[in-house]
Amino acid sequence: MLGPFNRGGRRKPMGEINVVPFIDVMLVLLVIFMITAPMLTQGVQVDLPQVASEPIDPSEDSDPINVAVESDGRYSIWVGGDEPREVGIDEIAERVIILLERQPGTPVMVHGDRNVPYGQVVTLMSTLQTAGVSNVGLISEPPPGEN
Repeated sequence: MLGPFNRGGRRKPMGEINVVPFIDVMLVLLVIFMITAPMLTQGVQVDLPQVASEPIDPSEDSDPINVAVESDGRYSIWVGGDEPREVGIDEIAERVIILLERQPGTPVMVHGDRNVPYGQVVTLMSTLQTAGVSNVGLISEPPPGEN
């Protein structure tokens, strides 16, 4: 009498897949990604305050370098009370380097329109970081009624 696995000398094809090797591979990949993922994160280093923000004291010796990202994606730069001048993202780094060589330690303030994509502000801050700016201030307006 022939059994279910012995039909005429041929083996019956198995209808199940052994998933244990796949599980082993997935666990190894999970461990590898858990170890390497924290090493791959990139970011712009920003010195954030640890307390409620206070207005900036205007009695500082040097006027800040102001860089703005407008709602349509254009960039502008100016110092103190000067008129804003429209520039490209590449020109911002050059101008900031020149201004910081003249007066090291000059604060740099970023004015970002609320409708600007987050990526453009990050690109601007990264450009400032490559220009040698170690501390970037983000300008905001107080909510209505809080003056």
